[in-house]
Amino acid sequence: MINVLQFTGGPIHDVCAIGDEINGILTASNEFRVTRVDEDLDVFTRPSLDQHDVIVFYYTFGEMNADQRRGLLRFVSRGKGFVGVHPAIGLESTPPDYQSFVGGWFLYHPPYHRYQVSIRDAEHPITRGLAGPDGEAVDEFFVADEQFIMSYDPRVHILATALHKGRAHPVAWTKPWGEGRVYYLALGHDVNAVRDAMFGKLLARGILWAAGGG
Repeated sequence: MINVLQFTGGPIHDVCAIGDEINGILTASNEFRVTRVDEDLDVFTRPSLDQHDVIVFYYTFGEMNADQRRGLLRFVSRGKGFVGVHPAIGLESTPPDYQSFVGGWFLYHPPYHRYQVSIRDAEHPITRGLAGPDGEAVDEFFVADEQFIMSYDPRVHILATALHKGRAHPVAWTKPWGEGRVYYLALGHDVNAVRDAMFGKLLARGILWAAGGG
């Protein structure tokens, strides 16, 4: 059983409802034991943080202080996992230590729309054999979501992309952080986007990988 800390918060979006949907995905699995924390960023400074294996982080453009960031980054560097969802790429002012940790930072987004996501690495544990609604393996699928355009470290391992103005932009990536693992998933702007079956699969698979699977 993987011990997951689900952290939800921030000043924009309907984070409570989105957090409920993410919590539903996690608790429906018999692989995760979930502790949910809303808004209390000091959770990352407490010794009790170490009882968790993975943090699932949905935080909408708020601000973490230096102690809170230090606690989060230290937790992962010691061999734990971090799964950042959608707005996790854009803390207020996105401090350099957090940019390095998560692998990039938010620039802008086009209007909410339907777009195609293409799997770039079909052999990674998160994307290998990813199945669509009909149960068949897919290498591309459509979502209705807010597409993030980001600046990112070219050393991140990109798992999936989507086109914007003729250029492929990351949708999901992985990277190491010390002895730990970081996974970022750009999907999940609102309740409807989080309810998409492909979002749920990519989230759950990402948690398993971040916990050391594959």
